[in-house]
Amino acid sequence: MNKKIIPKLNFWQIWNMNVGFFGIQYSFGLQQTAVNPLYSFLGAHADQLPILNLAGPVTGLLIQPLIGAISDKTWSVKWGRRKPFFLLGAIFCSLALFVFPFSSSIWMAVGLLWILDAANNTAMEPYRAFIGDKLPEEQQTYGFQMQSLFVGGGITLANLSLFVFQKYFGGSSESGGIPAWVYYSFFLGSFCSIASVVWSVYKTPEIPPTEEELVKLKAEKENDTVFTPFVDIFTAIVKMPKILWQLALVYLFQWYALFCYWQFITPMIKQTLYKVSETDEQRANHFIELSKDGLSVSQSDLFWAKNIQNLVETAVGQTGLMNGFYNFITMISALLLIPFALKYSSKYVYVFCLFATGISLLILPNIHNEYLILLPMVLFGIGWAAMMGLPYSMVSSSIPAEKRGVYMGVINMMIVIPMLIQTLTFGTVYQYVLGSNPSYAISVAGVLFLLASYFVTRIKVNKYNVV
Repeated sequence: MNKKIIPKLNFWQIWNMNVGFFGIQYSFGLQQTAVNPLYSFLGAHADQLPILNLAGPVTGLLIQPLIGAISDKTWSVKWGRRKPFFLLGAIFCSLALFVFPFSSSIWMAVGLLWILDAANNTAMEPYRAFIGDKLPEEQQTYGFQMQSLFVGGGITLANLSLFVFQKYFGGSSESGGIPAWVYYSFFLGSFCSIASVVWSVYKTPEIPPTEEELVKLKAEKENDTVFTPFVDIFTAIVKMPKILWQLALVYLFQWYALFCYWQFITPMIKQTLYKVSETDEQRANHFIELSKDGLSVSQSDLFWAKNIQNLVETAVGQTGLMNGFYNFITMISALLLIPFALKYSSKYVYVFCLFATGISLLILPNIHNEYLILLPMVLFGIGWAAMMGLPYSMVSSSIPAEKRGVYMGVINMMIVIPMLIQTLTFGTVYQYVLGSNPSYAISVAGVLFLLASYFVTRIKVNKYNVV
């Protein structure tokens, strides 16, 4: 077979091919910061949050490997291999984001989250394979860290939009429910999702298969059935390189911890910064609902309830500021990690970054100032930059090129299985072991990151990619 020549790309070519990741990550940023508070606005309790977030791990588990397997065997002269999936996912993501703040009940919001997660996973999975398709091996660390830059940029804008809109267009909702300022962040995300992906689709041509590859693709399609993608996924797992099994152990702790952070950072901030308990919040919502229904509520109780509601909304904005800040650090540090990876190896930079992330989460519950609490997010942001790029550069050279899509989907299974375990187990742990204390939940996440850091040291990396 003729060897396919993959030319090097310049900075702006690598930039343009990854711009679409910005819109996808804006959507994930809203999921991290806005969806759980939105559930609370609609009346959900904190111990229900894990199960209400079941959409993320389930859709990731099913959709990403399937899209990877299908895209490996896709080729269109007009659209390419991966780009049709970027575009389809972005369209549905944009529509779901636009409708999401109009949710009138918890279950409507849950249904839209399933659609949103399915669309995000359809768009995101091929992006990981896209780096391997478009960049020679020596530039893949650069490509994956550029994705980290856009991860930081997209989530930064999502979270800062919540902070800014709450600050300048916020205030307590007189009738309860979802505040008007939340709508603005979702509308902005709807635009960013489709616009950024269209930019990358327009600006980045895909490398066509060789004649031999086209012949092979055609022959495989003639024998394909509806079950073929599932067979491909199973075969890939059976034949998975050892390094991927080692990475799976790291991801078990890392992603379980991340889901704990995203779900319980706002409840922790309510508790530590604004001294609002879940009981206070539920009692305030009860008073406001009684008032809205025309029933008698004393002025003092109503004043107290509106003050609590205002503090809750402020906590959501503070979460947006914190998450936006750490993602801003991610955006800055993503490319700065590359020279350290070159000097010390991606593996040891990854070890350090996970350890630093664990320390940052152990510090957070002990800070009671809204400005000082930003300091640990510097470490968290550097860690997030490493998580979004370095593991892929560590394992990329061990993945067969013709199975790149399906293996990137399998790696995502390693992400979503811990998240699925978390959604099914942590509600019980939170309620009965941690005493429904969100500060303890964040501390548990910190300990899990320290364990993840240790298990990275056990990974045997045969080769790591350079810029």
